[in-house]
Amino acid sequence: MTRCEDQVTGLLLAAGGGRRLGGRPKALLQHRGRPLVEHAVGVLRAAGCARLHVVLGAAAGTVLERARLDGCAVVTNPDWEQGMGSSLRAGLDSLAESGARAALVLLVDQPGIGAEAAGRVLAAYRDETSLAAASYEGVRGHPVLFGAAHWAGIAASATGDQGARAYLRAHAQDVRLVECGDVARPYDIDTEADLSHLE
Repeated sequence: MTRCEDQVTGLLLAAGGGRRLGGRPKALLQHRGRPLVEHAVGVLRAAGCARLHVVLGAAAGTVLERARLDGCAVVTNPDWEQGMGSSLRAGLDSLAESGARAALVLLVDQPGIGAEAAGRVLAAYRDETSLAAASYEGVRGHPVLFGAAHWAGIAASATGDQGARAYLRAHAQDVRLVECGDVARPYDIDTEADLSHLE
């Protein structure tokens, strides 16, 4: 394994319940013939993450039955309804016990972000103090890379649906932006209209 593959673990946040999608768990939406959660795991693997942690929440049991998550450490977030912040905290807690030195965080509902963009952000890893994010025409987006030195601060500020936004804003001068607008589209699958992005 390369240095990045050995020290950076992919962290997929896939707990959302799809409130604006009639309560359909986002992890199970179909894209290219398989559940979105499988697609996203494939993106992180193709980007160079040998180790993966997947945070599930809504219909976690059904997701485990229908999706192939072989080789992934699965974390179930019982507080998923509180928002993405709780899932990020659960994921970082699981990583803290794994020996990883950084996390490459991807959201399950952004299938327009592929392995090339994720690989670019992964390549920004230097050490436990690394902090990087994809950018789209200069606007910060996902995926993001957090060195372990930042995990406690991120977890403390991750509330509701904010995730790491407040922490990244407060540490903007330390965030290395990696332009990915030429290889990815950072749309979210949030509403019925957004389902048109799925294939």
